[in-house]
Amino acid sequence: MTGARVFFLVFYGVLAFLGLFMAAAAQDVGITIFGWGLVLFGVLNAYRTIGAHYDEAGRAH
Repeated sequence: MTGARVFFLVFYGVLAFLGLFMAAAAQDVGITIFGWGLVLFGVLNAYRTIGAHYDEAGRAH
């Protein structure tokens, strides 16, 4: 896995974690929705980053 992929994997994980805390501490519905959206964005992009790595590794063989 390249350094850029590791960086973005960690970055997306931090965004998801931040969104989880944001959704948990929200006082109104708008921030709750934004927090859960951030969690969804982070998790899906981390999954896509891992998938891209394995796709690339599979093509190399």
